[in-house]
Amino acid sequence: MKAYFGRRYMLSASHRLHAPSLSDEANRATYGKCNNPHGHGHNYVVEVLAGGEVDAETGMVVNMATLDEAVRVQVLERFDHTNLNLDPLFENRVPTTENLCRAVFDLLDGKLEPAKLERVRVEETENNFFEYCGA
Repeated sequence: MKAYFGRRYMLSASHRLHAPSLSDEANRATYGKCNNPHGHGHNYVVEVLAGGEVDAETGMVVNMATLDEAVRVQVLERFDHTNLNLDPLFENRVPTTENLCRAVFDLLDGKLEPAKLERVRVEETENNFFEYCGA
């Protein structure tokens, strides 16, 4: 029987949305106030969904401690209270929340054995959220 286990985490980070390939004017037109040279911050909510067979012995898809440790090491320690623009993962891509969502997925993929990472969802604001399910 396949089942899913999801968990929510919070992190705070800043970023500036600015594409080097665009002119300053085009960046302002594209990103608006998010192009502020001083950046701005968000209190992100990151949801991680793991799926897999329910272990007959433990009754779990994935041990919650395994999931928490992977998220702490791979995501929270890396991104919480940082400027995303300074992270090497965003050296060649704009740190939009779409790209943050993909980065979180890539960092966690393969780290939740025996479960499989199914989806990452990142809430940027109460109105904006992004999901990534892998390539």
